[in-house]
Amino acid sequence: MVPRTIDDAGRLLRAKKVSAGELLEECLARIRRDNARLNAFILVLEDEARAAAKRADWERANGIDRGPLHGIPLSIKDLFDLKGTVTTAASRVREGIVADQDSPAVAQLRRSGAVLVGKTNLHEFALGTTNEDSAFGPARHPQDDSRSPGGSSGGSAVSVATGMALASLGTDTGGSIRIPAAACGLVGLKPGHGELSAEGVVPLSRTLDHIGPITSCVDDAWHILHVLRDRRPESPLTSAATATMRLGLPRRYFMDLLEDGVRASFDAAVDRLRAVGVTISDVDIPHAELIAPIYVHIVFGDAAAYHAEALERVPEQYTPNVRARLDMARYVLAEDYVRALDGRRVLRREVDAALRHVDALVLPTLPIVAPPLGAPTVSLGGGDVPVRNVMLRLTQLFNITGNPAISLPCGVASGGLPCGLQVATRHGETDRLLQIARTIERTMQ
Repeated sequence: MVPRTIDDAGRLLRAKKVSAGELLEECLARIRRDNARLNAFILVLEDEARAAAKRADWERANGIDRGPLHGIPLSIKDLFDLKGTVTTAASRVREGIVADQDSPAVAQLRRSGAVLVGKTNLHEFALGTTNEDSAFGPARHPQDDSRSPGGSSGGSAVSVATGMALASLGTDTGGSIRIPAAACGLVGLKPGHGELSAEGVVPLSRTLDHIGPITSCVDDAWHILHVLRDRRPESPLTSAATATMRLGLPRRYFMDLLEDGVRASFDAAVDRLRAVGVTISDVDIPHAELIAPIYVHIVFGDAAAYHAEALERVPEQYTPNVRARLDMARYVLAEDYVRALDGRRVLRREVDAALRHVDALVLPTLPIVAPPLGAPTVSLGGGDVPVRNVMLRLTQLFNITGNPAISLPCGVASGGLPCGLQVATRHGETDRLLQIARTIERTMQ
């Protein structure tokens, strides 16, 4: 049985009740059992992972302890360069492009003694929220394989939810860590913009791209964050005090369009927080209606620039939906892009103002539960809404502003499918975000 968390596995490893090799073999057994159906992995690194696990066991036996990730099986979204492997970005466009060195994030994980199990499936070039447009086929939800696990880091979330890995490293440009975490009942952390290096990662929008972990609990996200920062925390993660915690709830726009079950789950979570002494007050983002157009013009402008040469040379190698979006992106005018950057500054000031008198903002992560694969729209608010638009609706703001944000499990809705609660804090306060998230996590349990 694979332990659920990194801490659980670490305790077993230190007590010599399990070896890194045994942990890995259990993950590999789950991959063999489930990956053909769920399609979480593009590449499984069996030989390399076994060598890393054997090395971790030898080091522990000889008194070498590299920290909380030492000997822990992790997966990596296939946007990160891993020396000697193709970084596919789930696209035929990048066939044969072998990385000549590890990305800085991967190098940090290796130095920590983590065992890298493989590279996970994603929405092609991270340009989508459902993970269904992939050259390798769609990743599928672990509870219902007719549904999306969310995206673009869908394979990463599936690998963690099923115990194929104990945690995963993903990317987040409009919500691509938090969305699949919410859809699959996991924790997804997007640190502040620029806090962790995105070098050696195939970009979607260098203006908005973030990297971060998908994990089973907040403590695990804390461990991975500090490994990626290349420094050990001065003290263990502690919970924030509920009696002094103040949260701001931006109701207008953010609570306007939610599935009934998601709304009920979120409202119940807010009631539970109030019951333990947390103060929750309404706040406002005055220009929230401009979030989507500002986001689209930035991400499309950046993506069009990155893909310009490939779109001319090998357009047929993109999946049809991603190619169509990239073709649309080429028509973003320079003035639209500059205007969107101005809008970004406005939204950043408004989020800063909303946070002035509270510790964090709290809101749903995903307005719907995991949607059926292939569904272009969902019925919501009395009409049909594009799936992509609604899945991005509540997360993309914090990519635009760069604030640290995290998604936590928040009960279940229709069909027992998970819901997510999102928390965002001030710039530079990712550690404080995790303290608050830890408190909320324990209140929800």
